[in-house]
Amino acid sequence: MTLDLLSIYQDLHAHPELGFQEQRTAGVVVDRLTEIGGITVTTGVGGTGVVGVLENGDGPVVWLRADMDGLPVQERTGLPYASTDRATDEDGNEGPTMHACGHDIHVTWLLGALERLVGTTADWSGTVVAVFQPAEEVISGARAMIDDGLVERFPTPAVVLGQHSAPAPVGVVAVGSGAVMASSDRFTVTFNGRGAHGSAPQASLDPIVTAASAVVRLQTVVSREVGPSDAGVVTVGSFHAGTRPNIIPDTAVIEISTRARNEETRARIVASIERIVRAESDAGGSGCPDDRARPGCRRPGERRRAGSGRPRGRACRRAARGRHGVRTGDGLGGRRTARHRRRSTDRVLVHGHHRPGTVPPR
Repeated sequence: MTLDLLSIYQDLHAHPELGFQEQRTAGVVVDRLTEIGGITVTTGVGGTGVVGVLENGDGPVVWLRADMDGLPVQERTGLPYASTDRATDEDGNEGPTMHACGHDIHVTWLLGALERLVGTTADWSGTVVAVFQPAEEVISGARAMIDDGLVERFPTPAVVLGQHSAPAPVGVVAVGSGAVMASSDRFTVTFNGRGAHGSAPQASLDPIVTAASAVVRLQTVVSREVGPSDAGVVTVGSFHAGTRPNIIPDTAVIEISTRARNEETRARIVASIERIVRAESDAGGSGCPDDRARPGCRRPGERRRAGSGRPRGRACRRAARGRHGVRTGDGLGGRRTARHRRRSTDRVLVHGHHRPGTVPPR
């Protein structure tokens, strides 16, 4: 029996599932692998991941990888098989879902490749390991599979091959040497201010204005700091602050994602994000500015310059004592919480620890 790949694709597209929720998708994969035959199937790897092993005599071990999860996006394509499904994401937000990044295509491609390989065993020898990965969009599915023994439980690969759909003519396959896909990092930045009634803005430290300024300035990281020949992306995809139009809130939270093709560009982007949120926080009336801007304010552990005669300001001391957590990626698709001892984003963004009715020194 030949797989109806078009029907499989349309079915997957109509029923996207978010990261680590791919129960139905995994079931489709298992059913199709069983239908193809000759493949040893393991389920539940890293949560909802599926691994299929096709052995065909002596030869190299090749891993083929496809991701399975969709996105929390409303589909407006008008296609007859458009998604109308809804789901609750990892943060508890309920909403529509869509395969907006091609993972439905990736799963279909890999199933089709396996069917062809099973049907042409006389033309090749070796072992093929098909890895159907969950939770790529939340940057933790690959790490979950590795932590679940993916490398130890299955044949060691000579090469791991992945693919991604792209806006290109039907039938065109593009390949390249070196890095083709980008790394990804994610950051959550909390701007802590002091709330007040909208009729008395002078009593507040408005975190919305500070966060908004940071969002605008972050748009210059790639356009002005990354060379035209390099590839980099900085996206502020989430901005949450306040609940009422006449109340200035205590906090504003932005979530940032970045992409880069090499470690040098990645490091530059991350450093620029940290610099910008520090500087905008200081411009909004809090945090510890650079020594060049305020000679009397020192970084943690730094001695006062001779002749300055100025003690460290209260805002600087408190900023230095802060702690923070930043979400990052690890290059393998993993997601971790990094604790830094050096001053960093949230540590400088300390607005809300001054006495009521006072303003931090400027």
